[in-house]
Amino acid sequence: MTTYLSADELHDALTLRDLSNPEHGPHAMQELLGQVTTALTRRWGVVAKTVRNSPLVSVTDNYDNLGFSASTVTRDQRYSRYVSPTVMLRSHTSASVPGLLRNLPRTGGLDELVVMPGLVYRRDAIDRTHVGAPHQVDLWRICPSPALGPVDLESMIAVLVEAVLPGARWRTVPAVHPYTTNGLQVDVLVGSAWLELAECGMMAPHLFAEAGLDPEQWSGLALGMGLDRALMLRKGIPDIRLLRARDQRIGSQMLDLAPWQPVSLLPPIRRDISIVVPTSFDEEILGDEVRQALGERMDDLESVGLLGLTDCEDLPAAARDRLQIEPGQANALIRITLRPIESTLTAREANLMRDDIYRALHQGRVVELIAG
Repeated sequence: MTTYLSADELHDALTLRDLSNPEHGPHAMQELLGQVTTALTRRWGVVAKTVRNSPLVSVTDNYDNLGFSASTVTRDQRYSRYVSPTVMLRSHTSASVPGLLRNLPRTGGLDELVVMPGLVYRRDAIDRTHVGAPHQVDLWRICPSPALGPVDLESMIAVLVEAVLPGARWRTVPAVHPYTTNGLQVDVLVGSAWLELAECGMMAPHLFAEAGLDPEQWSGLALGMGLDRALMLRKGIPDIRLLRARDQRIGSQMLDLAPWQPVSLLPPIRRDISIVVPTSFDEEILGDEVRQALGERMDDLESVGLLGLTDCEDLPAAARDRLQIEPGQANALIRITLRPIESTLTAREANLMRDDIYRALHQGRVVELIAG
């Protein structure tokens, strides 16, 4: 049974500051996006049009009109945030594309770069590189002729990488998207590791056809990039929470693309919890449940992760007795790492946060709280 966002959850999502939007205040993310846009338009000699739509979209435009099948796993509420049976918070900025194509002139259109930045909403992990509402940009070159091809796509990738990470080595690997052909994932070499930067491909003919445009007379390039990761790589930022920090030592560094200068942060506080959960416990929803449990204190949490999951039948007898665990349940070991960026955290405050997470996740009969 699908559950929908509460009024408070929807309000929090819609009032979250969009770092890519100049109307919400200056941020380095805007400078990075501007450099990418300028580099592409100069290479192609086309104009750029920025489209900023509401993050509330129809489920049809987010999935069906882009070619996602009815069985696509990301439709599940474990990954997507639904407002009603027909409306959701977009899970990618590509959700703006079907409406954009429907509004294109049937003939005489411009060859242009459409820039679609903004927040997207997912049920994601909690760690140094993931949040539940990351920033994304879709960069689509839409041409009223069949002229664009794979060579243009490769050129787009090269220009993008140079704009984001000047001088970086990059590679592509095949990727499948329902709205592209010749799909690719773009990786960049950072240190000794290859990290994903973007995904791209040729616009699939069905996108034009479903918008009433002749796919024989139109062509396009589609590329999507996570702006948080791109900015973190460009500046060398180690923790995604720093992008929104209000501490003057940090916030002043988020106004330009100068390399990150480390500031003194408090040491981490770790708490491990042993809880009883259904055997069907899904790690994918762990992040969202913890976010809800902590509310406004969420920014003090650096990471949360599942260390182990053991079915009732596989536990030692002593552990089963202590937990009073039953068939159909499992013992989950979860590590919580707290590291406030802008304030101190006492041991008692850390214990209270641990207990709130424990209460939110634990489904056993024996309750073990530590805050007193």
